[in-house]
Amino acid sequence: MKFLRAWVNGATVPGVLDSQGVRRNISSLVADVTTQSLSGAGLAAIQNADLSALPEIAADAPLLAPWADCKKFVCIGLNYADHADETGMELPEQPMVFTKWTSSLAGPGAVVSLPADTVDWEVELVAVIGHGGRDIAAADAFAHIAGYCVGQDISERRLQMASTPAQFSLAKSLRNFSPVGPWLTTSDEVGDPMDLAIGCERDGEVLQQSRTSSLIFDIPTLVEYLSARVELLPGDMIFTGTPDGVGVGRRPRVFIEAGWTITSEIEGLGYMRTTFVADDKG
Repeated sequence: MKFLRAWVNGATVPGVLDSQGVRRNISSLVADVTTQSLSGAGLAAIQNADLSALPEIAADAPLLAPWADCKKFVCIGLNYADHADETGMELPEQPMVFTKWTSSLAGPGAVVSLPADTVDWEVELVAVIGHGGRDIAAADAFAHIAGYCVGQDISERRLQMASTPAQFSLAKSLRNFSPVGPWLTTSDEVGDPMDLAIGCERDGEVLQQSRTSSLIFDIPTLVEYLSARVELLPGDMIFTGTPDGVGVGRRPRVFIEAGWTITSEIEGLGYMRTTFVADDKG
């Protein structure tokens, strides 16, 4: 199933996308979309419901981040060989891990106010933890994933490189710098998450294009590696890394300008559009 959250008349409304692509209001079944409501009795109630009988959510209602209980972001850097090459960095021998702060979380239609002229794009496959734990074996990893969505790991490169070592978390956690969506697609609908087309574009110009099969460290490896060190909690997001084609890797470098809209898409998971505007602080 594809779960979503929409902003309707000043309130958050939980929903699903039915088989006809219509957004349906499921507030009569669950209070909100959380990893708990996507398991057990809550999920059974939704699966057994006649979705066609539920109220529609207007197609133009703004979408929010698809689930409400994100505890933390766990992000993986340099997880595509071509991306490591374009940045001039060596391939990591083990996952390169950093965090983004949850205050940067945004929905799939986010508008980002540019804080500088060195803001960059990074489309990523996001895996959402459904059943948490520690010391999860790679063989059991997929059983701990609730679903997947599209993510953008937006980065302010000048701020990122303003000190040594680089300050990844700060530069990637500005307001609305972590849009995700458009919905949370449950694992049973995804098929093989390790072989999906992934990319982003601006006005028809392809910026990034790859497949998740090119990941250096796949999702089972990441779940095993991370859970051996920190507890993974329901709702946690794993940003799995970005392929080549980012602005900082181009010659000459290219960064986002006010007026851009970047469309990020992953096969089977949908797409989202992120709009960038001039700094509203004057």
